[in-house]
Amino acid sequence: MKQTTWPGRSDGSRFKALPLWSAKGGNHSDLHRTKHGNRTAASRSPSTDRRDYSTLPVELVTKIGLTLSHPSLSAASLACKAWCEALQQLRQAMMYMRWGKRFKHGRGGVSRNTDKALDAFLMGAACGSPMAMVDAGLIYWERGLKEKAVALYQKAAELGDPAGQCNLGISYLQAEPPNPKEAVKWLYCASYDGHTRAQYQLALCLHQGRGVNRNIQEAARWYLKAAEGGYLRAMYNVSLCYKFGEGLVRSYSQARKWMKQAADCGHSKAQYEYGVALFSKQEKMKAVVYLELATRAGESAAAHVKNVILQQLSATSRDHVMCIVDNWRASSSSS
Repeated sequence: MKQTTWPGRSDGSRFKALPLWSAKGGNHSDLHRTKHGNRTAASRSPSTDRRDYSTLPVELVTKIGLTLSHPSLSAASLACKAWCEALQQLRQAMMYMRWGKRFKHGRGGVSRNTDKALDAFLMGAACGSPMAMVDAGLIYWERGLKEKAVALYQKAAELGDPAGQCNLGISYLQAEPPNPKEAVKWLYCASYDGHTRAQYQLALCLHQGRGVNRNIQEAARWYLKAAEGGYLRAMYNVSLCYKFGEGLVRSYSQARKWMKQAADCGHSKAQYEYGVALFSKQEKMKAVVYLELATRAGESAAAHVKNVILQQLSATSRDHVMCIVDNWRASSSSS
């Protein structure tokens, strides 16, 4: 799903429009200590805290199952006969999901076939898997069948799936006519659940005042949260927030840190700007590396600065720089 980001150039913002388009869980808090020394609630004897989990309602067990990975789902199914029966459909959905992924990407000894992938995802969706609903929705969206995609995103979102909520929110932004208020509602849901792409999209809406009152401070906080979660475009925008003091206290050291991180993860605009910053400090070799990376990624302005620096380097240094660039690999990010 392609998406134009905000704010664009029309609003005079320094934040550039960027193209768009996974979720990370939060940390569990430490157990509270009891009044008697260092003993925690987890240290109680099992005999004093026995519960019969086999009596839990099927609906509750299913909700628990929706949050589990395939190995954890299999392990939970061994807890008792009631859980094994309650989670049967979700185990089946996981199997369909695995086959769908294989066909979609041409892995596991099968050829790439999006028709078979879609069939597998739809069977997983019929078994109640929100992840399968999202994956089927993505294929529908890529094929231009947006109504079918949105219907599946809606089902997944209502089941509490962050990816479904995020995709549904973006779908509302792209609708004709758009529905930004409904979009922001779902983006908030996914953002609070730690979905970095949703956090970035929400920040953009807050920055522009689309579907919500414009709030630069809150936008910057969501940019930062998404950046800390590894979202590439958010790293770049956080750098700008620190550089210009928009929503965050101005800090050139933090601006440089996030600009470098975005550049190292492959953001071409960040590579260009970081390269220029290095050149201004006379770190010519490093500057050329980032400027060459930016040039190869399509940043035409980077080529001019790079060529000026190359004229100041020896042939040996130029060859060494190009060797570094040829072997360069982007750091991992979630976008």
